[in-house]
Amino acid sequence: MDSKIFWVGFNLVKGIGAVRMQALQDYFGDLERAWNAPYQSLCETGLNPKICERIIQLRNQIDLEKYWQKIISQNIQVITRDDVEYPRLLNEINQPPPVLYIKGSITLEDEWAIAIVGTRKLTHYGRQATEEFAKTLADHKITVVSGLARGIDAVAHKAVIEAGGRTFAVLGSGVDRIYPSEHKLLADNIIQQGAVISDYAPGTSPDSGNFPPRNRIISGLSRATIVIEAGEQSGALITAEFAADQGRDVYALPGSIFSPQSKGTNRLIQNGAKPLIDIRDLLQDLQVELIQERKDLIRSNPLDMFEQQIMDLLSQEPLHVDEITQMSHLPVSHVSAYLSILELKGVARQVGGMKYVSIHEKNEEYQA
Repeated sequence: MDSKIFWVGFNLVKGIGAVRMQALQDYFGDLERAWNAPYQSLCETGLNPKICERIIQLRNQIDLEKYWQKIISQNIQVITRDDVEYPRLLNEINQPPPVLYIKGSITLEDEWAIAIVGTRKLTHYGRQATEEFAKTLADHKITVVSGLARGIDAVAHKAVIEAGGRTFAVLGSGVDRIYPSEHKLLADNIIQQGAVISDYAPGTSPDSGNFPPRNRIISGLSRATIVIEAGEQSGALITAEFAADQGRDVYALPGSIFSPQSKGTNRLIQNGAKPLIDIRDLLQDLQVELIQERKDLIRSNPLDMFEQQIMDLLSQEPLHVDEITQMSHLPVSHVSAYLSILELKGVARQVGGMKYVSIHEKNEEYQA
């Protein structure tokens, strides 16, 4: 039985998030033991008794193996926080979602991603800016992340697809419950050129309360967030706030002071967001072309003696940088530098907590 099945089980329990999932892992050693634990043992982890009751109730109601097979039959990939495939940028945020459900594919190159979000009630100006920005990012092989909503989100996804680029849609529902329903074809196209992603289990309805939390995943997957147009109460402002909290840059499109759609973006600029007048300014800020050239150069070169020495220590079991330093007898500054290079070469990956694992080069793309 795949151990991920128990991650999915706990993901179905209301009130079990990143912190409580980690507490269960720490106490029981693995989630299989936690899933099969009696009520009293669950409560000893510090969980609220009501949550412990929910776990027991769900365990008695659900056929977890059957539910898992249904997920697999729908070509949905399950990635947990412990997997090497887990997106590195997302893993760097505070309390990353323990489980992701994915339809499509995630590649190493998707680590170069920018979010584009905005109002559902876009203007012609907003549409034009979105199409230009999204197309330019796609031309520079930068993945565009958005939320599949009506308005700016949909325009961004469509522009990237038409340009032959890659895009991610992060949902506030299960990946099998596309919302809005008229974007089903758009979602199918995104799956062919990127991925539809959710931390909500398959079958989850698009409840209004699900959308604000999913915005932290949109920003978490991205190196920066662009807000095109947003009213004073727009959900795009929540994404911008999450991005700022995560230490990621926020860009906003300046607009008329008389336009309701620009009140939110103008306010963002007033509060410190970078005004985005030309998408090339963002590319220059992130040094995208320079970094891409460096990645291509590093990938084309074989491992040197010290890089190979570190690779010989790595396996599929996470190893802390301090352990690598001790075992390699190299200075920690050198080890950190070599690990960064190995990540760029696509043969090693940080899986959180300064721990690293090896990645086979043939697994550069993870298909769902």
